[in-house]
Amino acid sequence: MPNSIKVLAAGSLRLAWSTLCDTFKEETGNSVVTEFGPAGLLRERIEQGEKVDLFASANTAHPLSLQQHGKALSVETFCGNSLCVTARKGPELEKLNWLSVLLDPRFRLATSTPQSDPSGDYTWQMFELIERRHPDAGATLRNKALRLVGGEKSPKVPEGKLAAEWLICTGQADVFIGYTSYATLLRENDQLEVFNIPADYNVRANYALATCTEKAKPLADFILSDKGQHILQNAGFCGRDSVMRD
Repeated sequence: MPNSIKVLAAGSLRLAWSTLCDTFKEETGNSVVTEFGPAGLLRERIEQGEKVDLFASANTAHPLSLQQHGKALSVETFCGNSLCVTARKGPELEKLNWLSVLLDPRFRLATSTPQSDPSGDYTWQMFELIERRHPDAGATLRNKALRLVGGEKSPKVPEGKLAAEWLICTGQADVFIGYTSYATLLRENDQLEVFNIPADYNVRANYALATCTEKAKPLADFILSDKGQHILQNAGFCGRDSVMRD
C-alpha cells in the first residue's frame, strides 16, 4: 500500500487501534499500515533512520526525543493508562491485597522490560513509590521481578493473547504487572484475578503521538477528535481531556 500511512505503535494500543484505523478509513478513504512493539525499541528504529509517518508511544518521552532530534513535526498527548496486578486465581489469594500479592515470596512476579518498554518503566516508578512508603519493599520487588516481555530479546506474546494471560496461564509466572486497559478482558478469564492499584501508589501512563510527516496529520487529528477519543475510552484508556487536567 504505497499511499497508506505508516505507523509504529506501542503494543498496548493494539486492541483499540484496528477500530481507530477502520473508522478513519471509512471517513477519509485513507488506509493505515501499523506495526506494534515496545515503544522504546520502536523509537530506536526511527532514530536509526526508519521512515515512518506517525509514532504512537505509551509515554511522552520517546516522541519528545524524536522531536528534539528533528524526526517529528509535532507531539501531542492523546490518552492515558495506569497499572494493575493480575494473579493466578486460587485459595492462596484469600485475604491478600494487591501489595501483599506482589510481595508474597510464593509467587513469581513478572513485568515488562524497563527502558525498552514504557510499561516496565512505569512499573519501576511504582516500585519507587512503594519503597517510599514501605522501606525495602520496593527493593524487594525490583530484585524479584522477572522481565519476561517487552525487551529486545524477549519472546513475543502469541497473537491474540495478553501478556498477563499468556505468562500466567502457561506457568511462566504467577503474577504480572501490566496496563489497566486490559483489566476488563483479563477478568473474563476465570483462571485470573485482577487487582486494582490505589491511585496514591499507581503511575499514570501518558501516551503521545509523534507526527513525523504531513501525511500523518489527518490521522493524528482523527485520534484527537471526539470520535477517536470515544474509541480509545471504550478500549479502557483515559481520554486526553482527563490526562491534560491531571
